[in-house]
Amino acid sequence: MRIFIAGATGAVGSRLVPLLTGSGHDVFGTSRNERGRAAVDAMGVTGIVMDPLDATSVRAAVAQAKPDVVVHQLTALSGMSGNMKKWDQEFAMTNRLRTEAIDHLLAAAQASGVRRFVAQSYGGHWTNQRTGGPVKTENDPFVEEPGKEAKQSWRALKHLEDAVTTAAGIEGVVLRYGNFYGPGNALSRRGEMGELIRRRKIPVVGGGGGVWSWIHIDDAVAATVAAIERGAPGIYNVVDDDPAPVAQWLPYLAEQLGGKKPMRLPAWTAKPLIGEFGVLMMTEVRGSSNAKAKRELGWTPRYPSWREGFRTGIG
Repeated sequence: MRIFIAGATGAVGSRLVPLLTGSGHDVFGTSRNERGRAAVDAMGVTGIVMDPLDATSVRAAVAQAKPDVVVHQLTALSGMSGNMKKWDQEFAMTNRLRTEAIDHLLAAAQASGVRRFVAQSYGGHWTNQRTGGPVKTENDPFVEEPGKEAKQSWRALKHLEDAVTTAAGIEGVVLRYGNFYGPGNALSRRGEMGELIRRRKIPVVGGGGGVWSWIHIDDAVAATVAAIERGAPGIYNVVDDDPAPVAQWLPYLAEQLGGKKPMRLPAWTAKPLIGEFGVLMMTEVRGSSNAKAKRELGWTPRYPSWREGFRTGIG
């Protein structure tokens, strides 16, 4: 197949390219500048300069590639501080890529007769409804009130998922990735989040009951290949088998990173520091089930639990 990857130099895109070419696909990858295009060319595929926020640029890029499949992997997450009180501000560009850019890509795909569209979404914790059991499926609704610091990000994800799954003439596939870890990511031994945890800058808040779902970056890429090649239209949680509360995974992760046990703070003390949204993430959020992705994509994570992944695959 001819596959167009919007965001081919990112965390997922750069790992996706070699797997797709190794399977015999003809890959086209975009970057926002000539330096990035050269990096894509160096992977042995066709690089295209594209401004994802410019409809004309997007339409021209997709028309050039004439793809069978368009893959949205556009984010702007590098250099983020992890400040939960400024969540929407830090995700402002990514939110535009999940709204404006997704609309441009879908319109370009429809104009070029693309049959399949695969898009990156999120399902690691905070988007899930916070009532009922600790683990949610794709059939459970999004949370209605994410926290005041994340309302714009919530709207952007909702827009992306609705747009992709209802686009006329398109087989729309949405992948709700869990929280990434592994080489080249913020959560790695040299990454920003890894450093914060090692330095005890991220505490266990309250009882630490917020349930998170994790996914190693290479497992996310493998699931993406499966979705491109054989996924039926719809939404899939791409997470490991082991959703777990903060009180379990954070101390274990700190140990694997060579740090001391995290501090513990009551919620009332933490709220001025990390905001309402941060407290909710640490105490009330719910994880996600990967049963549908395993069943329907024929995919199994190499790291079924963050326990093994943090120990041997964090990078």
